[in-house]
Amino acid sequence: MPNIKSAKKRVKVIKTKTLQNKMTKSALKTALKAADAAVAANADNKAEVVKVAIKKMDQAAAKGVYHKNVAARKKSQLMKKLNG
Repeated sequence: MPNIKSAKKRVKVIKTKTLQNKMTKSALKTALKAADAAVAANADNKAEVVKVAIKKMDQAAAKGVYHKNVAARKKSQLMKKLNG
């Protein structure tokens, strides 16, 4: 455990940020799985589900949870599945 006051604060802040990042990643993974399932099943609402997944990916990239190129690659793969 840290002894310095600033180090103690960093531990608290990192813990909070880690939880926020975990929530964002979890929501994104759920959206991606739903989009993959909708595209695979050729559902009626597959375009809307993919749109939601892309929005979540953009939000994750904006927050720095994922690198922007990772987000772009995943969005491209998802659109390829949708249009393929």
